[in-house]
Amino acid sequence: MATTRNITLALPADLIRRAKVYAAAHDTSISALVAEVLANRVELEDDYDEAWAREFELMRGGLYRIADVTWARDDLHDRV
Repeated sequence: MATTRNITLALPADLIRRAKVYAAAHDTSISALVAEVLANRVELEDDYDEAWAREFELMRGGLYRIADVTWARDDLHDRV
């Protein structure tokens, strides 16, 4: 199990009241709710960073080519 540490948060009283009701209705604690939200946010950031690193490597390697180019630029435009 991961080591836990306590932190102090300053939150609006109404939010705390609503969070307590929500936590009780979902058989959990405010601490567990906050931990879940933060873990999800950090995971999204990690996923984004990993996706960006993969895309960056693809960009470094050049664009994908599905097939050889068999046309000239002028062929695409009606030029007289």
